[in-house]
Amino acid sequence: MESFNHKLNAYIESWMGPRDQRVRGWLLLDNYPPTFALTIMYLLIVWIGPKYMRQRQPFSCRGLLVVYNLGLTLLSFYMFYEMVTAVWYGGYNFYCQDTHSAGEADNKIINVLWWYYFSKLIEFMDTIFFILRKNNHQITFLHIYHHASMLNIWWFVMNWVPCGHSYFGASLNSFIHVLMYSYYGLSAIPAMRPYLWWKKYITQGQLIQFFLTMSQTLCAVIWPCSFPRGWLYFQIGYMVTLILLFSNFYIQTYKKHSRFQKKEHKNGSVASINGHANGASPLEGVTQKKLRVE
Repeated sequence: MESFNHKLNAYIESWMGPRDQRVRGWLLLDNYPPTFALTIMYLLIVWIGPKYMRQRQPFSCRGLLVVYNLGLTLLSFYMFYEMVTAVWYGGYNFYCQDTHSAGEADNKIINVLWWYYFSKLIEFMDTIFFILRKNNHQITFLHIYHHASMLNIWWFVMNWVPCGHSYFGASLNSFIHVLMYSYYGLSAIPAMRPYLWWKKYITQGQLIQFFLTMSQTLCAVIWPCSFPRGWLYFQIGYMVTLILLFSNFYIQTYKKHSRFQKKEHKNGSVASINGHANGASPLEGVTQKKLRVE
């Protein structure tokens, strides 16, 4: 196995260049196969899990969901705070920041970004909870693509560009995750659900995040420094895929639902007047139907 890892590492470095030695020996970072294997396991669970649960009753997982989402909310806030303070006091250049020019600030960013990489493994639990609760309509192509790709992308980021210009998208994403996981954690408590109003704005925030990340990445292309251009072009391309997929999700979930509500109200349906029918909101029904199509 050691010989295989050595050959694979040599092959990867032959077309990506030498790795950043500051992360040598860090958990999961020395060799790519563990990250790849964890991703394959995740995809197998996505495939087998719903089949296993088909004839079984869904699990509530309410207590676990509160703890899990609270934990990720706190971790996301920690990462956001640490990155913002490191960049601010370390004098990072917004337009382009090299990976070997800010001393202690770089080291702090590397430490936080390792946690960001590891959090992408923890977030596989999002999908496992969907499976256990039989919320299979939420396991969309967008959901699987985003979760599976992020862990692998950040393995490569941590090995080649673990600081510098890599910080911006991660810090924005951590902030969005504070909003997202706090929402999901509170929504697991039935008494809190009537007071949760910001679900729609989470997707809007995610789209704004992708546009801002792409714009800031473009700055480093226009006003370059020593940060590798190949990573910049890759990030721009990846942001484009997320913008397209999340825009489609937003349109399917909210815009078409809005037209549905107007039509129902015009027809005088009970659901449109009372806001619910048979204990389920019309948004829930429309959303589930649309997401199954995806």
